Amino acid sequence: MGIALFDLDNTLIGGDSDYLWGCFLAERGIVDGDFYEQENQRFYDQYKVGELDIHEFLRFQLKPLAEHDLDTLNQWREEYIEEKIRPILLSKAQALIESHKARGDTLVIITATNSFITGPIAGLYGVEHLLATEPEFIEGRYTGNVIDVPCFQHGKVEKLAGWLEENGENLDTSWFYSDSHNDLPLLSKVAYPIAVDPDDILRQHAADHGWPVMSLRD
Repeated sequence: MGIALFDLDNTLIGGDSDYLWGCFLAERGIVDGDFYEQENQRFYDQYKVGELDIHEFLRFQLKPLAEHDLDTLNQWREEYIEEKIRPILLSKAQALIESHKARGDTLVIITATNSFITGPIAGLYGVEHLLATEPEFIEGRYTGNVIDVPCFQHGKVEKLAGWLEENGENLDTSWFYSDSHNDLPLLSKVAYPIAVDPDDILRQHAADHGWPVMSLRD
């Protein structure tokens, strides 16, 4: 038995949940559509080339959470999950999760996307443990700020290290499945790094280091 770690966006799902949440908000008229779509695309393009300022992005991305009450946010999230996420769930991803579960491995989704968005998605895949960027929540409302280090790049390593210590676990027998070169810091820490439908930078790194490459796309 070991630990199976999974990135979420463009790994377990066939799209980016952060980006799609922004699209959903713009399409519903919850945010200024033209401005939000332009900024959403700008940040996503920066992410893909490894130049994202995570703190700038989170100020942008968490602002709508701070501007609305929790009941309203939860209703929007339910609609978003049905409209944007269920269509991009991957049967091969579910099968991979089930194969690790059958081995008795501990399953963890580790993602830069905030837990408000990703909590329900982890539940859809039946993954109990979620390490994500944590938005601050005080007296029944989100503040627009972040608790602790964002779960991004080296932040993933830091967040996981804390979780491993708290749970008495280690990475001696560990897998990490990811599509993104942004995850190279953590991919380099596990026993079995696996590139899943990788971007060009990660694909080349995997080839150079003899890492397996696989696809979960249907």
